[in-house]
Amino acid sequence: MSLPPVRVRVREMTLGDCDRVSRIRVRGWQTAYRGLMPQPYLDAMDAAADTERRRALLAGAPENVVNLVAEDDGGEVVGWACHGPYRDGEVRTADAELYAIYVDAGRFGAGVGQALLGESVRRCAAAGHARMLLWVLKGNARARRFYERAGFRPDGAEEPFVVEGVAVPEVRYARPLSG
Repeated sequence: MSLPPVRVRVREMTLGDCDRVSRIRVRGWQTAYRGLMPQPYLDAMDAAADTERRRALLAGAPENVVNLVAEDDGGEVVGWACHGPYRDGEVRTADAELYAIYVDAGRFGAGVGQALLGESVRRCAAAGHARMLLWVLKGNARARRFYERAGFRPDGAEEPFVVEGVAVPEVRYARPLSG
């Protein structure tokens, strides 16, 4: 079931947004990854601790790492995305990478994720990146459909994401940004 589309404004994230973004991120993990990774790990996630990490990451983020938030007409932050150079181990490449995108669970299907992804794609194309890559849990069918509708395709790369000793497979998706 989809919600009616909501109007959002996408803007750069500020330190003042960290608490709300962390609540969205933690709830996003707990919702999207239920049954895909160990439940005790998801249950132990703490938005307050994540807020402190988020503040440190945002304050120390390189210039080419962009954190965006979507806010509704009332000014409430309802989603977050982060992108930057593709990370191949410790090496940064000429490709762009969508590092994260999370939407308030109560706003799934209302276009918030599309607005954030669209702005990330637009900015990465404008910065001259030829393609954008992202990693998604192999079993996360909802997210995979979302990315496929936005023109991303699996490129054959897979790797395990290890959570509390459990390998959770991820697949890489790619989308050309030019031509």
